[in-house]
Amino acid sequence: MASVSKDKLRMLKLGIWALSIVIWAVVALLFTIKIDGFDTSFLPPTYATINGLTAVVLVAAVMAIKKGNRKLHQRLIQFALVLSVLFLVGYVLRHITSDPVPYGDKESALYWVYLFILITHVFLSIAVIPLVLFTYLRAYVGDFEGHKKLAKTTFPIWLYVAVTGVVVYLMISPFY
Repeated sequence: MASVSKDKLRMLKLGIWALSIVIWAVVALLFTIKIDGFDTSFLPPTYATINGLTAVVLVAAVMAIKKGNRKLHQRLIQFALVLSVLFLVGYVLRHITSDPVPYGDKESALYWVYLFILITHVFLSIAVIPLVLFTYLRAYVGDFEGHKKLAKTTFPIWLYVAVTGVVVYLMISPFY
């Protein structure tokens, strides 16, 4: 917990928005950059596993705070943040070195389920970046009421993104 002046808090908030925009821009650039010659076929199951682990860690973090174990909660959330960064790095590496894998059976009913899950996953993964960072910032500066209030929105979105990351992988994996 840090004592933060209003100016520093304002700068931290601007930094969160700047970082979020940079991440969004980098991911958007993935569709324009291709680097050939690398076999990154190991990455999709790796980052799907990271997503699954993130989901487990998030649930454990909520259980820890409900039991009053703030320190464990903090450590688990920090671990979930590290996992999310690792996921993002793997995702970027995979998509700059490989063409996208299309869903192979567009005639099946599962295609529409896959498309719905994928679209909601993508849009919520965009929204979750600043949500997670602002939620973390509130705890960091000691605004635990604000943290708790924002976490009630952030947690289910972050959990959904983590779980649907695994589901999307499982649904697309037969077409690799």
